[in-house]
Amino acid sequence: METSEVRKSQNKNGGLKKQAQQVKAKLLKSYYGNPMKDMKLIAITGTTGKTIVAHYVHEILKAAGEQVAVLASDQAFKVSMLHKFLSDAWKAGANVVIVTVPAEGLRDNVFYDLPVTVAAMTNFVTSSLKDMAPEEYLENEKTLFDMKPEIVVLNHDDANYEVFAEFKGTRETYKFGQTAGDVKILTSKLYPKGTEATLSIKSEIVTAATFIPGEMAVSYMACAAAITTALGVSTEKIIDGLAEYNPE
Repeated sequence: METSEVRKSQNKNGGLKKQAQQVKAKLLKSYYGNPMKDMKLIAITGTTGKTIVAHYVHEILKAAGEQVAVLASDQAFKVSMLHKFLSDAWKAGANVVIVTVPAEGLRDNVFYDLPVTVAAMTNFVTSSLKDMAPEEYLENEKTLFDMKPEIVVLNHDDANYEVFAEFKGTRETYKFGQTAGDVKILTSKLYPKGTEATLSIKSEIVTAATFIPGEMAVSYMACAAAITTALGVSTEKIIDGLAEYNPE
């Protein structure tokens, strides 16, 4: 079979799979009674740091008095697992759910027909990609941001920022980083068992600390601060939540 014919066959099979996933998502949404009508969905993607950012956001929102459920993993999950999680979270009284999703999950359309309140991208580190070309990765990421999330959060420091700067929230777009942003990293101090950073959050200067060591932890703190600032959380609660998360 010629290359062009192979491509056509792959595109056709991919289209059929996508349609099947969409039908399945609609059926699951109906089966579980559409729990998202009463909850906000925070979707976190990127090549690294998704799980840490999710747990930061979880602790910050808990400190702010929200009822929060989190599904955080670097592994892809099936759409049936997502809808079961959303149903369980709703039954438990959650009003906010946080979900991390790798590009493979976005390719499989796991968020189809769900309202996304916040879509955040931690970074785009090409060296962390294993089974996917950078172009394919970005195309998959695009499926999330094309779902018209109310708020989009982006890493202004990322080397590929200009590529995904086109992603916009229908209500607001937040940026974080050292170079610019609504949450700007001013200074950082690294310790063997943690990290400290001075952040400018909407022009308010604060000092935040975390049990997570390493320079990347500063970026992840800034990402979590941007997400929760966009949701109206006070800087006091952001600092408390960042300090609370301890993976040990």
